[in-house]
Amino acid sequence: MKTGERHIRKVLIANRGEIAVRVMRTCKELGISTVAVFSDVDRRLLHVLMADEAYPLGGTTPAQSYLDQEKLLTIARQAGADAIHPGYGFLAENASFAKRVEEAGLRFIGPGSGAISLIGDKTEARKIARKLGIPTIAGAVDPISSEEHGLRLGSEIGFPILLKAAAGGGGKGMRVVSSATEFPSAFRAAQSEARTAFGDDRVYIEKFLEAPRHIEMQILADQFGNIIYLGERECSIQRRHQKVVEESPSTAVDETLREALGSAAVALARAAGYTNAGTMEFLVDQQGKFYFLEVNARLQVEHPVTEAITGCDLVKEQIHIAEGERLSIKQRNVHRRGHAIECRICAEDPENNFLPSTGTLARYEPPAGRIRVENGFRQGDEVTVFYDSLLSKVISWAPSRSEAIASMQRALSEFVIEGVKSTIPFCQFVLGHPSFQSGDINTRFVDNHYASRQQGRSAENERAAAILATILAHNQQTTPIVSSYNGVTKRSAKWKSLRKETLRS
Repeated sequence: MKTGERHIRKVLIANRGEIAVRVMRTCKELGISTVAVFSDVDRRLLHVLMADEAYPLGGTTPAQSYLDQEKLLTIARQAGADAIHPGYGFLAENASFAKRVEEAGLRFIGPGSGAISLIGDKTEARKIARKLGIPTIAGAVDPISSEEHGLRLGSEIGFPILLKAAAGGGGKGMRVVSSATEFPSAFRAAQSEARTAFGDDRVYIEKFLEAPRHIEMQILADQFGNIIYLGERECSIQRRHQKVVEESPSTAVDETLREALGSAAVALARAAGYTNAGTMEFLVDQQGKFYFLEVNARLQVEHPVTEAITGCDLVKEQIHIAEGERLSIKQRNVHRRGHAIECRICAEDPENNFLPSTGTLARYEPPAGRIRVENGFRQGDEVTVFYDSLLSKVISWAPSRSEAIASMQRALSEFVIEGVKSTIPFCQFVLGHPSFQSGDINTRFVDNHYASRQQGRSAENERAAAILATILAHNQQTTPIVSSYNGVTKRSAKWKSLRKETLRS
């Protein structure tokens, strides 16, 4: 530790849900006091109960609560915190917030404001990558200045294109645009979503690749110029450009490609003067050629899979780096073993285009055994429309990929959630699909396998319903199919058998 530096004693976590809980756990292990903040609808969540102190932000929307920089800094001063951990999303990649934290004499547990401005901004990161000779996807270097400007760029690059938020990630503010006629509405929607999620409505354009793999590389960098990469994560299973199932290592990455991706990630971090934890994201095409995508200048949702295969606590490293310490591990000491998989359990309805599902968690029973579960909710909590739909993350580890899949399948079969729809059935579908089990996946997995399955099921149900209506009408006078008991209508066993016969015919 540098002379005169002191250990962090109290951390305000400027976030909510499972990531706030995860950061608090490591803080407690290090003997660091924790401060939670909460909006009006989050006052009963787990992170509020776990913290040593908790303060209300008020409001319900992100802008009224977790994006309000002045409120967060005021609470940090009132609580006597000497550091702020931003988690991910919200203000985690906001350079102005990081600078205000620094100017207030607090530690920002993440990259410095200068590095966020230089490389956390997606457009600036692309400029650096191009200067370094790292392959990038065709697209605009600067944010779109107007609708007309975007249309002109889109036509030059060639549709389909991808609109992306310049100041954030996680699929927020991202839209695929197939033609010029779709551009105006997509541009406005992307701007609006980026503004709501990150307080910054800048978006940029890049060429849309049809079926690549989404591979990212985890790095750690201290204040002494030591930078290491810990290994890749496969993040190709996505819906609406948001990851749902992640794993490490990737079945598409051999040691040669891993070293190339790691070297590119380290070069990017060094060029930007980057410190703390970060993730460099890449797309890998079907020929194995990689393209730099963006930098996530923060902790990632899927960081536990890297922790599982390396044994490295990334939050602990983040805190030590913020305290001015050197990395506790060198590149030659990074050893990856086994295979890890993470499933994001979101309050969404997979049968209805993954629309958010709200309500009270009437039953919420996470799995146990040889499994890691990161929860942000408990039984009885209310799931609202105001924030991200992530309820929990389940992480499995095993010596082999097939064993990790089996462990995850077992865990998901035990996970009970009632009161809202969840993505558990979708995750189970992914894990059981032959393409996933063989490792033959890309970012089109949902469109190619799950969406077509849903369309087939819809058509099947419509056909079954039409046939059943005919049968029921014919038998209405002689065979009671529907009965009532205590005022509650129920269908008889014969209805179930009729439906099975209909679907077989």
